[in-house]
Amino acid sequence: MSTTPQLLLPHHQGGAVQQLDELLLRALNAGASDVHVEPGADSFRLRFRIDGRLQVVAHPPLALRDAMVSRIKVMARMDIAEKRLPQDGRLQYPFQGQTIDVRVSSIPTVHGEKIVMRLLNFCQERPALSALGLEAEDEALLRKAISRPHGMVLVTGPTGSGKTLSLYSCLELINREDQNLACVEDPCEIYLPGANQVNIHERAGLTFASALRALLRQDPDVIMVGEIRDAETAEIAVQAAHTGHLVLSTLHTNDAPSTLERLRHMGVAPYQVASSVHFVLAQRLVRRLCVHCKAPTPQSPQIYQARGCALCDRGYKGRVGIFQAMPVSATLQQLILQGSDASTLSAQAQQEGMRSLREAGWRKVLQGVTSAQEVLSLTHDA
Repeated sequence: MSTTPQLLLPHHQGGAVQQLDELLLRALNAGASDVHVEPGADSFRLRFRIDGRLQVVAHPPLALRDAMVSRIKVMARMDIAEKRLPQDGRLQYPFQGQTIDVRVSSIPTVHGEKIVMRLLNFCQERPALSALGLEAEDEALLRKAISRPHGMVLVTGPTGSGKTLSLYSCLELINREDQNLACVEDPCEIYLPGANQVNIHERAGLTFASALRALLRQDPDVIMVGEIRDAETAEIAVQAAHTGHLVLSTLHTNDAPSTLERLRHMGVAPYQVASSVHFVLAQRLVRRLCVHCKAPTPQSPQIYQARGCALCDRGYKGRVGIFQAMPVSATLQQLILQGSDASTLSAQAQQEGMRSLREAGWRKVLQGVTSAQEVLSLTHDA
């Protein structure tokens, strides 16, 4: 943003309280997911991440930095005297009748402590599955996968690609009084009435693996694991899927086929992967073109480009998912048992109708939802 107004930060501590309140209000009104407080040699800057992109919103004087950083650390119950080591904290902030969970991270840099605040709306509404951006045929495959009584459904993609939102949209569909839903996350980001939601606490010994073991003794029907990070968690989740539970979780992989290979590299036996994983959904979030100012490209009237107006950010407003849906067929199970690599699995899945993420993105381009530049920047043509 070239003409963003500066935030006026008073020099005294009371002003820092007011300033932080103003900062969080601006971030939430702008729809930011993260706030960066970054020190420099002779100033410091504030940036918001909006729709996946970082934007500078102010360059306050350096003299005001310490008061703001101290106030954030006090509210997040962090040690304000410790400036040499990274710290993590958490605070809650009221906004429009809701409670915003703010995760705070500090790290020492050459010019002082940098703070990043992640804004998590714990009370946000869960969108319907159809609102995520799934094509009709992919949504039908996903609905079929989560209707099974047992097995594993995995959602993959990088950090910030909307995996948790997709999982909760699935959980919303199967959240009934006759089902015992259990969720373990770091932390719980979305409130789901009727589900038993557990925040991990690694310092206290409550890890994904230990929480998952405990939940298995709670007579669950459906288990949602926020992320499979290690071999121990992967092994327990696979065993849960084998023993009559529906398990939903996420992994950080580039596409759906590589997820199956990743599980094997984590130490899960091929026969366990083949028999437990029933469906994999890879996803990315692309920015939506602003409906008020998007314009056809000179090359093709079917394809739109970003223009920019007072109602959007450089021609974009909001984001939508693009998805790669991969049911694990009997043929894919045999390839997994044979130890096939991700490229072999991908070739077979494409023969069975799986699209690449880029192909899914082109559909959104032809529908006028996003631009070709967005799809090219967020996907690779495997």
